[in-house]
Amino acid sequence: MLNIKNIMQILIVEDEKNLAASISRILKKHSYQTTIVYDGQEALDYLELSRFDLVILDLMLPKRSGYEVLQEIRQRKDETPVLMLSAKDEVEDKVRGLDLGADDYMTKPFAPAELLARIKVLTRRKGEVVLQELCYGDLSLDLQNGNLKTKEKNVHLGYKEFEIMKRFLKEPLRIFSKEDLLHFVWGMDSEALDNNVEVYISFLRKKLAFLDSNVKIQTLRKRGYRLEQ
Repeated sequence: MLNIKNIMQILIVEDEKNLAASISRILKKHSYQTTIVYDGQEALDYLELSRFDLVILDLMLPKRSGYEVLQEIRQRKDETPVLMLSAKDEVEDKVRGLDLGADDYMTKPFAPAELLARIKVLTRRKGEVVLQELCYGDLSLDLQNGNLKTKEKNVHLGYKEFEIMKRFLKEPLRIFSKEDLLHFVWGMDSEALDNNVEVYISFLRKKLAFLDSNVKIQTLRKRGYRLEQ
């Protein structure tokens, strides 16, 4: 059975890759977990498939603008808080975003402290949460120290092992392709290959065997990987 405790997930939708990475680093230092996408259509795809506690949404995006993204998710009855970002400081732009259902609006550039303060206000409406642990079957992953454990044993995960296992445990019924894992763990601009994923899946399987866990990583031919128990 899946058990997710106290997760704060933030989707960053920003086509300026350096800025997106900078925002992600700031948030991770304060125990938020982030996913980055670079265009409006990808944001809509992620929001349809996954749950987020907050969306940081740029206005000027490829494929679908921030206004279009906001309008569509509100039409879906998705009430996820949205913090809009824009280089524009015109009143009409702010009013349009708020009218479409944005919860707050920030003008770029901004100070990290202001960003964090606004996020706290928006997420407080849903209750303050702190990332602690992901569980599935007899397995749990401590998100503070990177330990994977069962009742009897525990083992420490390296950074990439941790990131892959975290993805699996967040969505244990989802099939992750190698491309998904390369994107999530190595990043969009990485030169890592499918072999890198295979190596780390092998590492994780050995650690699951050491733990004597009833959770396994299943390979689905030509599709990818998912957890099974």
